[in-house]
Amino acid sequence: MITRRACALATGLGLLGVTGRASAGAQVEEPLADSVRSILSAAVADRAPPEPVFGDLDARLRYLRWLGAMSNRLRQRKPEWQERREFLQSVWYETKRAGLDTGMVLGLIQVESAFRKFAVSRAGARGYMQVMPFWSRLIGDGDAGKLFQLQPNLRFGCVILRHYLDRERGDLYMALGRYNGSRGQPQYPNAVFAAAKNWEWRDAPLALPSPDPSKPAERVPGGP
Repeated sequence: MITRRACALATGLGLLGVTGRASAGAQVEEPLADSVRSILSAAVADRAPPEPVFGDLDARLRYLRWLGAMSNRLRQRKPEWQERREFLQSVWYETKRAGLDTGMVLGLIQVESAFRKFAVSRAGARGYMQVMPFWSRLIGDGDAGKLFQLQPNLRFGCVILRHYLDRERGDLYMALGRYNGSRGQPQYPNAVFAAAKNWEWRDAPLALPSPDPSKPAERVPGGP
């Protein structure tokens, strides 16, 4: 089993997921108020395909540039383009839906499962985001087998993390600890923050071709 200290030091994709088991993922089952359970149940119930919707062409182009950059970084883990595209599109969709940072969630997935769809932790957590099966009973339809499916796993994981973030009043450090079942301890949040650096992305401004090859291209005023 890879220690959480080792996870904190692993900034490259190749350092995680050496064994068949996942090294993290142990949310603690806690009583939920009926109102909270209803909200969470409604949040995971929608099974619409995770198709991105954009308000304008610029937003769509930014997404495509992000997709291309992330696809290159993920190629070693997922060699097949269609699998990478489906995975990244679903992560993007579910994180935006839950109001989470996409790079941070990719870092969490790296730490939790090393991007392995069928990862299982020693605590019994499942899938990419290492969701504990009791969540299927609390807020789902009771079928824990769905946690090995791409969209249900990401949907549950993002909804749960959003719930913990709300409980911690926006404190991501504490929310990540609660997600891991180690609230208040630094190892897991620090591991996720370190892994998330692999998935940071800044959109490059557009550039116009320079008429003089000896001069650099000009930046487009107001470019993204």
